Amino acid sequence: MRLILTTIAFILIASPGWAETESPDHAVIAPPSCSNNLGESVLFKERNSDNAKFAAGMARRDGDGNPVVNRFNFDQAPAPLQAFIDLHECAHHQTGDIDRPHPPRNSPEHLMNESIADCIAILRIRDDARYSDIDFADVATSLGEAMGTAGFPEISISSRVSNIRHCHTNYASAATFVDGVLTERGLK
Repeated sequence: MRLILTTIAFILIASPGWAETESPDHAVIAPPSCSNNLGESVLFKERNSDNAKFAAGMARRDGDGNPVVNRFNFDQAPAPLQAFIDLHECAHHQTGDIDRPHPPRNSPEHLMNESIADCIAILRIRDDARYSDIDFADVATSLGEAMGTAGFPEISISSRVSNIRHCHTNYASAATFVDGVLTERGLK
């Protein structure tokens, strides 16, 4: 049941990213290094569908209890959006979201979890040499276009981009940010 609710929440409400093209034409980037708050390595798994028009990601534990990020149809998204989706989903593992009760969809707690994951993702893109060819504008543009294509209203798009810009401009490292979240949640 939690998997179904998580999937619905990511798809309908606060997806980490979406992109639509006539045909897949983007090279899929390698996943980032990711460990959860318990020190477990997070596995990234490709999940593609011939009929899908969108790229998305979902953080969860698999049937064996391993922390995973499912990468859905990443060939549908440009590299900046792929990186952002991967790092957003990784952030849910880093902050312990996956092992906590999932808050109701659209609740303040759920939206806060999504904002925190967005913040960590953009901080990692900003600070990690691996992403030196991706800047804030690349992420904001590809995310905004993808959300618009997926039908999100302009107010949702501008609010999300504004939050990401604020994090990018005002916060220290992703590690410091994650540490603060874990401390606040009593997980450190």
